[in-house]
Amino acid sequence: MGVNLLVDEIASRHQLLWPISVSIGIVACKIVYEFTGLLSMLCFRGYTKLSDKDKVEWKNRGFSTFHALFVAVAAFYLLQISGLFDEFSYDESILKRRSALSETVLGVSIGYFLIDMAMILWYFPALGGLEYVLHHGLSMFSIFLSLVSGEGQMYILMVLFSESTTPFVNLRWYLDVSGLKNSKLYVYNGVALFLGWLVARILLFIYFFVHMYLHFDQVKVLD
Repeated sequence: MGVNLLVDEIASRHQLLWPISVSIGIVACKIVYEFTGLLSMLCFRGYTKLSDKDKVEWKNRGFSTFHALFVAVAAFYLLQISGLFDEFSYDESILKRRSALSETVLGVSIGYFLIDMAMILWYFPALGGLEYVLHHGLSMFSIFLSLVSGEGQMYILMVLFSESTTPFVNLRWYLDVSGLKNSKLYVYNGVALFLGWLVARILLFIYFFVHMYLHFDQVKVLD
């Protein structure tokens, strides 16, 4: 009886954690959106000369960068430092492991994708076409399934770590609209973007699929 009550309490806490973390993600992105506009107005003279469309995208890329940095750091910690996904740390399948932190990270990420999707649709197609809608829709669906089932969070975190290239992509856009396309910073950022893409988008996904292949006995029994 006591064990059943404990299980029910843990389950209810997990169910409460999801909407809270999603809400935190939405509110945090809204705050960063407004702060980006305010800070840019005070510190960057060229911001006031931008078109309304570019100002919206400027601020949108502000919270895009915030989300990318947050999930990249959190994913690296959970995957490499926390020990949660160490191969032989627990008897439980590596693909069924989760923690309050991992679920909070996924919830915050859903909050980001929700608010970014809302902006994409509201300003469509200024902030992105149908490919962005598809990308965000699939991202939210896969993260939501992982949250509900409690499975495959390791792989979701790997994919979220690939967002570490987003700040370089955004900086490239900022420099472009600021007329700094011929600056040294633009070149240095391009090199960093190439290296980041190589590690986080190519080598990481090679490891991702190799890991899936080596753990296919666990992958095929996921709900």
